[in-house]
Amino acid sequence: MTHYLLSIYQPDGDGTPPPPEFLEPIMRDVEALKAELREAGAWVFSGGLHAPSTATVVRVKHNEMLTTDGPYIEGKEHIGGFTVIQAPDLDAALEWGRKLARATTLPIEVRPLQHGSCG
Repeated sequence: MTHYLLSIYQPDGDGTPPPPEFLEPIMRDVEALKAELREAGAWVFSGGLHAPSTATVVRVKHNEMLTTDGPYIEGKEHIGGFTVIQAPDLDAALEWGRKLARATTLPIEVRPLQHGSCG
């Protein structure tokens, strides 16, 4: 089995969550999908991320450690969360990605982990 990262891309905004009447059905669908992933033995772990403004970038330049506030790359969208799954092949991983896109109503990037596992 290969491990895949399902990255959830969401639009940048002012940080205000959508109203409950919009968000509650989405969260219900996401929880149902997580249960389906667990039942299928495909779920490894997942997590939501705070806003990009909470990020800190660490890098080495001229042998000095530099840290800067904010995201490494600014754009109109950012990774808002992720799920790591295990699947027998890319087609199976893409099917889980489709289900997550349907549940979240957001774009999902499906990418295999190098060497196929989390270890």
